[in-house]
Parts: sequence; structure tokens; C-alpha cells
Amino acid sequence: MNKWKSPVLGIDFTSTGKTRRAPSQLLKVGLNDPLHGLDDSSATNLIQGQCCGGGCCRLPSGAPSPARSPAPLNLDIPDNDAFQSLKLKLSPLSSRSRLSSITPLPVKNISIESVQEPEEHKSTAFTHPPKFVTPHPPYEVFAAKVSCTRELTRPGAPKRTYHFDLDVTDYPEEAEGVDFRVGGAIGVQAPNDFESVDAIFDLLEISQEDRDAPVMLKTEGGRWPTIWGEEEPRTLLTTRRELLTWTVDIQSYPPTKNLLRLLAEYASDEDQKTILLYLCSKQGQAAFCELRTGPYVTLEQLLNAFPSSKPPFDHLLCNLSTLMPRFYSLSNDPHFSRDASHRRIIEIAVTVHESSMRWRPGNRTGVGSGFFERTARKILASPSSTETYHIPMFRGLMANPLAKEFVADGPMLLIGAGVGIAPFRGFVQRRLQNANCVNKVWVLQGVRDSLVDELYSGEWGVHDEQIKKVVESRVGTGRYVQDEVRAQADLVWFVINALDGRVFVCGSSKGMGEGVEEALVDVAMLKGRLSREEAGEFWKKKREGLQYIAETW
Repeated sequence: MNKWKSPVLGIDFTSTGKTRRAPSQLLKVGLNDPLHGLDDSSATNLIQGQCCGGGCCRLPSGAPSPARSPAPLNLDIPDNDAFQSLKLKLSPLSSRSRLSSITPLPVKNISIESVQEPEEHKSTAFTHPPKFVTPHPPYEVFAAKVSCTRELTRPGAPKRTYHFDLDVTDYPEEAEGVDFRVGGAIGVQAPNDFESVDAIFDLLEISQEDRDAPVMLKTEGGRWPTIWGEEEPRTLLTTRRELLTWTVDIQSYPPTKNLLRLLAEYASDEDQKTILLYLCSKQGQAAFCELRTGPYVTLEQLLNAFPSSKPPFDHLLCNLSTLMPRFYSLSNDPHFSRDASHRRIIEIAVTVHESSMRWRPGNRTGVGSGFFERTARKILASPSSTETYHIPMFRGLMANPLAKEFVADGPMLLIGAGVGIAPFRGFVQRRLQNANCVNKVWVLQGVRDSLVDELYSGEWGVHDEQIKKVVESRVGTGRYVQDEVRAQADLVWFVINALDGRVFVCGSSKGMGEGVEEALVDVAMLKGRLSREEAGEFWKKKREGLQYIAETW
């Protein structure tokens, strides 16, 4: 997944409306270089997320920055909200501009052919990924029934968080056995939003009949459309809807030059073609940089912005990133969790991050968190319904540090904020099974306002106040969890210096993670009478000795 970015903890990463950097890695369906057309220096700047978006990486030394212009000359600019929301810098483009170093048209390395004599094909596009969408062999995606769901946050919370109970009683036994561990994670193969999928089909003018008609997909190599399958050519029976719903990411990655070049090739409007070619040229590098490093741009938004472009469906798939699974930490101790009917239950918490669409009413949610929220709302809207809902999941393949280093004895200090607190609930449940662990586990939880966004209040297996300190950043004097770390210096120092003591930190690296790390250094300076450099080295050694474990994103 990309870097986990700890979707294991219920976070699906989406734009917050702030300017973002280009990702450090692009996962491609095709075999093309996503940075084709850039020289080595500018490609390095972009891939490391260092491009400022101003095009300076393309200008000769000492050259002035490109000026802004209200509109290019002699061009009919698309008159739609999607195009306006891109806020492209098109100066000094005009219909007479001579463009150079235009990205070549990307190759087409997959094909979709109609089936002459359709074989029996039962599409599961609306319920479960096709069988070929699998995690690392021999694992398969399992349909876990949603036993129940509820919203953990209350009206007024800046971010909505939902709790899910998933029934994994019938999860298939692998050779090494099922391993749902406290602090561990599951992978979820979430689909693209069905409404967005249909909107893209509409924009590409693909008929309702063709969307669900069986087709033969042929690839020339690589892993796609599997997740981590073997790199090899494939011939698969599927449908266009299955492919667009389950195999390509239509919203999480910034547009590449290959994608823009493909749109340009099939734009019937000459002015739209010129603008798209400009973004793929040396002259349009500044505009391209700003487009990539600005707020998220979805495929649906691009197709609406340039409505005359109707690229072939198979060629389009070649230039989209693989739809990767999202990972979510367990918020319970699966070893002890069974419901009244003796079904095995695992529990997770999912926080919804959303941002404004900017080009139409409504907000954009992440692929995973949006899928979970849509599922939760359907269930909560009809509590007496007998309809069942399932989550396409599999046991987490990558060992979460929180699960790997969990030890069921010894003093333990758990520090977290937001949904980062979820796995700690399972830690406490496991610890309280051992009477010798009473008064040996403490939780420092950061929230904005405990009345609206304190997760799992009263659900820790004991009176919360006995083990947990809640710190509110938006109420009263406004203190953060790192402030409480400093206030609890004696406790921190006792736990970390105990022979089997451990300090766990979980949550966002920005703000909370960085702040807690700095507070821990301050504690070591105060209690250990160390210099800042010595204190930093102290915590580094504790991390290497697996006494200090931080899982941040």
C-alpha cells in the first residue's frame, strides 16, 4: 500500500484541502514511466515531493518565475466548474504557441475484447471483488459479515468515526492458521464509489449494456489486475464494471503526464487538446507541477473538465494506478472476542476524512472510509432490516509494529490521539485478563472535545478514570496529549526504565506524533539530566530495544 501510511489504524488518507506534495511513489497499471518527458533533475524533484509547483525546476538558472495571466489568448476555455476548479496557470499559452518536449502517447499494454460466445459469468461488481483481485497468494478476499455498526463520534465532531463488528468465524484456515492478533490489522479491498463509476461510464459514453457485458481482458505482463500476484501476462473473463470498480484507483493519485497526454489524444475540441498538450510540454511544466501538488484531482473531475475527450476504456486503464487495499487496526482483543452466539468477532474503528469537491456540491471522502461510511449509513437507516452487508477483507499480511511488540506483562504506557487510540483498547482488554497487570497499564488520550469525539468512552473494561487520562485541545485551556506527557514525567520515566516496560505511541505524525516525540525528549532531559542530544539518543536506543514503539502516519 503504498506506504501503509497506517490505514491499518482506520485512516483513509484524503485531501484536507491543504496543498499536498507529490507522492514518493506511483503504482502504475501499465509499464510506462509516470515521469516520462521530464529531465533527470526535475523528475527527482517531483518524485521526492520537492517541486514547489512554480516551474522553477524547468527554468534556466537566473530566469524569472513565470507570470500569471488571467486567460490564454485566442483559446476557447472550457466553461464548466470542473475546469475552473483546476485553477490552471495557462500563461503564456495561445492557439499559436509552439510546444516542445511533449510527452509521447503512452503505449497500450492491455486490451479488452468482446466475447463472441459469452461464457457463464456471474458478476459480483456490487458485492465483492472478482476472484482475480487477490492479496498475496494463497490468500483470498473474504466476505466478512457486518455483525453491527455504530457511530462513535457525536454531532459536532470535526471527523466522523464508525465502529464495526465483523464476523470472521468462517475465515478460511491457512497453512499457518488464522492469526488475528491484539494490535494487529486487517486488509480491506474497498471498491470505488458506485455512483462515481457510473458517472465515468457516462462521460466515456459507454452504454449500460456494455458496462456489464462479459469481456476478455488480456494483459502483456505485470501484477495488475491482481494486488500482489505474479508478474505475468493474463487472460481473464470479467466486465468493464468489475474492472473500474475494483482494480483501478480513480481518485487517490494526482494526474500524470501520461494520463493528460492520453486525454489530449482523444479530445475532439482543438482548444481542449491544446491545453492538455500544454500540460504535457516543457512550456507547461509550471502549470503541471501546480496541478499535481495542489488539492486532489479525480478522474471524474478531469473528464468533466475536458468533456470532448473520450479515451478508449482499455487505454485509460493502462494509465491509472492500481486500487490498493486499505489497512485497519483491530480495536479489540480477538483472542477473547465472541458474541452471545459464539461467533468470532473482530472490531475496527474507521475515521472518515473528507474535503470539498470544489467543482460540485458535496464532499469527497477516501476510497476506504467512504465505503465504510456508506455501508454504516445503510445499516443504521434500517435497523430492523434483515439485509446483510459484508466487508471484503483479509488478514493483514504486513506485521504491524503494535502487534509484533505487544507483550502481555510489564508496565505499559499508551499514548494516542484520534483513531490512533483504537488499537490500545485491545491492549487494555488483554492486559486486564491478567490480575497481575492491574495498575500496570496507563492511557493518555488526546481529543478535541470529549463530549463529541472521545472514542470508546466507558468501554475499556474498567472504570476509565482508573487507567485513562483524556486531554482536550479545544476545550478550556486547550491542552494537547504531548502536554500531558510532560505533566506525567514521573510515570513516563518509571515505565520506560522498568525492565519490561514499554511506551507505545499511535496517531498522526503531524502535530501529535512530532509533539509527543519532542515531549519524550523533554522528559528524558528533565528526569535523566541529559542534554537534548543525549535524550534523543536515549529514546533511539529504547526504540531499538523495542521498549519504545511508535506507529504514526
